[in-house]
Amino acid sequence: MVEYDPVLYSRILTGTTLGFHTIFATLGSGIPLLIALAEWIGIKRNDLHYHVLARRWTRGYIISVAVGVVTGTAISLQLSLLWPNFMEAAGHTIALPLFLETFAFFFEAIFLGIYLYTWNRFKSKYAHFLLLLPVFIGGGASAFFISTVNAFMNSPIGFNYENGILTNVNPIMAMFNPATPTKVTHVLATSYLTAAFILASIAAFSILRGRDHVYHKKALKLSMTVALAFAICTALIGDLSGKYLAQYQPEKLAAAEWHFETEKGATLIFAGSLDENNKISKAIEIPYALSILAHGIPGAEVIGLEEFPVEDWPPLVVHYYFDWMVTIGMFLALVAFIYFCMQYRKKWNEFNKPLLSAIIVGGPLAMLAIEAGWFMAEQGRQPWIIRGFMRTAEAATTSKHVDTMLYLFILLYIILAISIIIVLKRVFKASPLEKELKKQGIE
Repeated sequence: MVEYDPVLYSRILTGTTLGFHTIFATLGSGIPLLIALAEWIGIKRNDLHYHVLARRWTRGYIISVAVGVVTGTAISLQLSLLWPNFMEAAGHTIALPLFLETFAFFFEAIFLGIYLYTWNRFKSKYAHFLLLLPVFIGGGASAFFISTVNAFMNSPIGFNYENGILTNVNPIMAMFNPATPTKVTHVLATSYLTAAFILASIAAFSILRGRDHVYHKKALKLSMTVALAFAICTALIGDLSGKYLAQYQPEKLAAAEWHFETEKGATLIFAGSLDENNKISKAIEIPYALSILAHGIPGAEVIGLEEFPVEDWPPLVVHYYFDWMVTIGMFLALVAFIYFCMQYRKKWNEFNKPLLSAIIVGGPLAMLAIEAGWFMAEQGRQPWIIRGFMRTAEAATTSKHVDTMLYLFILLYIILAISIIIVLKRVFKASPLEKELKKQGIE
């Protein structure tokens, strides 16, 4: 029998909830941009295909928002039940961004409902389009505020620490900590990239199945254009994130790169394995690359894990999360770039089977990269829940039956996953594309 450990079960339950919620939070932040672009292009070009795109994407988006509400509520519940000492110490510090995140969601939801039920109700199409802007702003604001909470936990400032409690709190300073710029921009850019690839994979799948209607081709072109733009943004922000880690969380960067000894001209380690003595084997080594990532200079000194007590080392498994995230990001950027080149050169066929297959695979891989990034962010902060001030073990509940909660929530998430698949199928089966195009007067 495994000994009951409330800290372990609390971490597993929180990680499971965050992992499930991240799927819908990412779509909730990213898809409104695609909907707004589709409707804007439809208005500017007087192209009904893009209006239909906006309508159909909105229907799917509504369902993801509904599930996001359930999982977001679960997170709020678990913060209080599973991490009471953390909330006692820092609850008043993170209360402002948590409140603003809730306000941003309601702001988004109200205008989303109005937008959804007012198609063809305005003389000016721009009036309806303007209703979507609060949805886009609200989705981005939700991501912004909740990301500042995570940034604070990684780079806590704006308070005094007395007897295990954060006092004299400056909530604005706590929100706009050193981690906030890279954390927020990375979350937003990857949300737009992932949403674009998810929608592109749906269009590519339809084309590959022989549905070569121009509607799917326009959907693919729009989503892949957005994907390329934000793939480039993600790469640039990722470089800045590496430099942030080198300055403020060097132990996380060292763990992610299995960099044990402080040295100049540090080598970047890709893949590989570790033995019990932390000796690296079967890895791809790129000379000077870690120094460039950390400081932008090939000969720069990079701090190694030897500088920190072993009990303060993050789990070394974060190395693999970092590798997955970077590898998938490079793959997505390459696929988007190839599509753009083939689409630009009219003699080439951007609808060839290998490229469409790569785009289809890119959708799930993009979401996997999001998950890997969050697992790296959260596990890379360990053993701290508030870096340098409160350890995760100190913050967790000591109550019994956390394991029972874990099983019940897993069951809930399984039911939600099955339900959303069934509902999406029924929604789009009830209103097939051909019927909707015909209703708009499109052959």
